[in-house]
Amino acid sequence: MNRPTFLEGVGVALGASLAGAAAYTTLSALTGGSGILRPVIAALALGYVIYLLIRTPVRVGRITAFLAWCLAAVGLWVAAPPLVLYLLLHVGMLWLIRTLFFHSSLVSALADLALALLALAAGIWALVQTGSLLLGIWCFFLVQAGFVAIPPSPAARHPGRRPDQEDAFEHAHRIAEAALRKHTSPI
Repeated sequence: MNRPTFLEGVGVALGASLAGAAAYTTLSALTGGSGILRPVIAALALGYVIYLLIRTPVRVGRITAFLAWCLAAVGLWVAAPPLVLYLLLHVGMLWLIRTLFFHSSLVSALADLALALLALAAGIWALVQTGSLLLGIWCFFLVQAGFVAIPPSPAARHPGRRPDQEDAFEHAHRIAEAALRKHTSPI
């Protein structure tokens, strides 16, 4: 499976902003508006985690990562930290999932962390400037869509250059040479 694209991330941002704003508005009308941001944040993070785990090329550990995220989200819900810390921890968990499944070097992971913090700042800025939750969510996920531009590590770009790994062509070439030597050598 190919890595997600930026255009796909824009679609996710649009869907998340519409769904988040609609959920917030609906839940606010039903409950009177108190404490609605936490379930909306958790639901948006859950949706994004599911999206990331579906789109990752890595097959091992997806269920474990999903269950670990769910346990951490429930722990956050029960601990009920201040809203800013709650939001920051959810962003951190999203970053951790992306780092585990899409990046293979420390530099890539740190670049993704900077992107996640920039996305959080952009979302908060848009929310404060406009008063619109829809635009705050949109800006957050739009900046998050840029994670696809973070280049892989040099080892991931050139897998044949590491002596402990060989690509499929070199493996086939080595087997063919061994077979040729076996059939052409005197008995």
